Amino acid sequence: MSPLIDTYGRLHDNLRISVTDRCNIRCFYCMPEDTPTYGPREELLTFEEVERFVRIAAGLGVRKIRITGGEPLLRKDLPRLIEKILAVPGIEDLALTTNGVLLRQQAQDLYNAGLRRLNVHLDTLDRERFHRITRRDVFDRVMDGLMYAKDLGFDPIKINAVAAKGIVEPDIVPLAQFGRQHGMEIRYIEFMPLDSQGIWERDKVLTADTMIAMIEKEIGALEAIPDADPRAPATEYRFQDGIGRIGFIASVSKPFCLNCNRLRLTADGKVRNCLFAVEEMDVRNLLRTNAEDQAIANVIRANIKAKWMGHQIGSTQFIPPPRPMYSIGG
Repeated sequence: MSPLIDTYGRLHDNLRISVTDRCNIRCFYCMPEDTPTYGPREELLTFEEVERFVRIAAGLGVRKIRITGGEPLLRKDLPRLIEKILAVPGIEDLALTTNGVLLRQQAQDLYNAGLRRLNVHLDTLDRERFHRITRRDVFDRVMDGLMYAKDLGFDPIKINAVAAKGIVEPDIVPLAQFGRQHGMEIRYIEFMPLDSQGIWERDKVLTADTMIAMIEKEIGALEAIPDADPRAPATEYRFQDGIGRIGFIASVSKPFCLNCNRLRLTADGKVRNCLFAVEEMDVRNLLRTNAEDQAIANVIRANIKAKWMGHQIGSTQFIPPPRPMYSIGG
């Protein structure tokens, strides 16, 4: 089969799969504190439906999978899905993004299922600020799970940190130092307009350039990683002293849309060609009515063909997606 190439010549081989829209923390930039709107559980794709979609996508050239949510560790028996995906011919890389709250309890089962790559969401190393950001007092559980996963042998472990101006400036340098100390790559993510409450403003974005300056001033010079994958969402650097590396996902200040290689499957069976897409295509009904593989492949191809040049955050043309981040999938 021909590969998934859109009208701008971008090859798509990276699939992000959300397995739930539910979460056990309430980060202010993602969810309301008390009244998130969740979809009915019966609308969630079964593991068998996800596996079938992955097999079809792999036949179209998808090679990398990332499991997301919501919080994916809230999905019962997740290691069983990990095993299913890793058994699909053509899949070469599988990773999981988690907030880490349940990692201590589930890390061993995930490791036994074959998972090795983890991204743990952690904006701060300060317990009080963690509580302020997530509205939940679970910092110690996250740190315990993170270090336990490291001891088990998960590698690489990357830490995702959202950079919202006015809150996390004290955390930028300590996170980089923590990563250097423990062999984990910190990935700083510019604050994006994906909250469900309309709180995003351009001047609340702590830019990648600002963070780089802060880190170089306090720790030392950075240099770009040579021969980096131009399609990766993060621009990666290593410290010139040879200890550690960091990355920046600068979706706002330096969009990387023209290098994007990703498509998404939501927990309720919608295919999306962009995190910020305002339209999506349904495959759940096809999966549940035993449609031909070709019909599902046709939806995937049509979705990629319809992909726009980019999200245009900050311009008058930008339209926020109708779904909040926890419903789309991280």
